[in-house]
Amino acid sequence: MPDCVLNKFEEFYYNSYANVHRSVDTLGYLATSAYEDVRNKTAAFINAQSSQEVIFTSGCTDSLNLIAATYGEENIHEGDEIVVTIMEHHSNLLPWQQLAKRKKAVLKYIYLSEQQDLDLEDAKRKISSKTKIVALAQCSNVLGCVNPVKEIADLAHKYDAVVVVDGAQAVGHFKVDVQALNADFYAFSGHKMFAPNGVGVLYGKKDLLEKMRPYRYGGEMISQVTEQNATWAELPQKFEAGTPNIAGVIGLGAAISFVNSVGLAEIYKHEQGLVNYLLSKFANLDYITIYGPKDNHTGVIAFNVADLHPHDVATFLDQQGVEVRAGHHCAQPLMNYLGVESTIRASFSIYNNEHDIDQLIQAIKTTKEFFDGIK
Repeated sequence: MPDCVLNKFEEFYYNSYANVHRSVDTLGYLATSAYEDVRNKTAAFINAQSSQEVIFTSGCTDSLNLIAATYGEENIHEGDEIVVTIMEHHSNLLPWQQLAKRKKAVLKYIYLSEQQDLDLEDAKRKISSKTKIVALAQCSNVLGCVNPVKEIADLAHKYDAVVVVDGAQAVGHFKVDVQALNADFYAFSGHKMFAPNGVGVLYGKKDLLEKMRPYRYGGEMISQVTEQNATWAELPQKFEAGTPNIAGVIGLGAAISFVNSVGLAEIYKHEQGLVNYLLSKFANLDYITIYGPKDNHTGVIAFNVADLHPHDVATFLDQQGVEVRAGHHCAQPLMNYLGVESTIRASFSIYNNEHDIDQLIQAIKTTKEFFDGIK
């Protein structure tokens, strides 16, 4: 996490720690002003049409569950179809899977092409007049592919279906324009882009958000309350019941400023350089299997080492000071589709360099030699 984010986080707690939207005192004013400034900054960052379209949540998972529990509950009926991709993180799968079960709807999957990216021809077969919701990640957290969200959205909107995008792996890595994508809903987490844990964003088109009922009930999301009835606050407060993660939002604002100062084009260029460098190194190791496309790739590389369990590899890499993740990456249906139980995943950002990749490659070679030597 950059110093500027940590410093802004600390500054809030020291100098203006108070609840928002509740008080006319100085601290309350300062906290509310800072909080709403971040909403405006976030709207500009993703090119939302209005700051009213930006809802602060506890993370991408919370944002996606909000949509399923509100829009989904009200608009999905028996026999309707929900379309997702096989590469979805459980956060963008389970809410729709369970909604389909509750509503007796049909859940369909878009599968992969031979290059292990999204199969657009399969999407055309799966999305139809029965489709009410299409949910997909802009970038896979395993395959690293960048999905054609605009093309999927255009296809879905021909049938008046609503498009929900999991942007957790995209925001902060390259420019995201929700209007250009024509996404109806777009969700992401702060901690994926240098902000603190526990804060996320849900973007939704204003006309859709206005029709949706509240997700949670409590303080600050109401207009009027009587003994037997209540009316709701206007957007975005309608969806922000209770005390929000104010410090997290302040940290998110600082993270957006940091990303903007570095430049999204520069971040993308740096990550692409590292990906290409790693792939060139992997090309010389015949015992490495890479998952996902060889181009159109984000800074996430999933791979396996022949004859070695991913968890064994990750443990030995850790002992050599190289941190990777091993497991199903919250994408078990994708693992089943690929025919593996788990993979190893290396992730890169602007704080990495080619020396880090050299260390990874050497650690993999040392691990492979060790296990080959004890066979």
